Amino acid sequence: MQHEPGDGNRLPLATASADLITYAQAWHWTDPDLALPEALRVLRPGGALALWWNVADHSVPWIAGQDTRLRRHFGVEKSAHGTPGVRGSRNLARLSGDFAERLLPWSRTVPVDAHLANLSSHSAFLVRGGAGAETTRRFLDEERGHLASVFPDGTVEERYVVELAVLLR
Repeated sequence: MQHEPGDGNRLPLATASADLITYAQAWHWTDPDLALPEALRVLRPGGALALWWNVADHSVPWIAGQDTRLRRHFGVEKSAHGTPGVRGSRNLARLSGDFAERLLPWSRTVPVDAHLANLSSHSAFLVRGGAGAETTRRFLDEERGHLASVFPDGTVEERYVVELAVLLR
């Protein structure tokens, strides 16, 4: 069987062939005007399209501070990671249709190095990183200092809100 390449805008699946389609942390990479009709084409009647994002919980002071530093670093006014539950955030603003939305808070504790590695893997660094590896390294080194003042034991409590949106066909 030969497989055809696809992406979120062009799914290589038969019409009405899926009960569930998910875009985990990925809908923002699609063109919603193409991806939504395409997902609806592939879904069976009663099927569901589920989209979700883990968004840093900006109600936590250290996370809000980190976001301010990230925006300054990238020269942008809006958060690089959205603001949980805000309809104008980069995630929820791009939805059209009758989506049911839920916010699901969660947290985890990780070493500072794991937090910084995760932070540096976000699309803002990959897409807007333009200034190069040295600038990114400097930013992450400075961020390590900020985190050390808040988490002297070297363990970061990351708090998130999952933005979940589900549309039934």
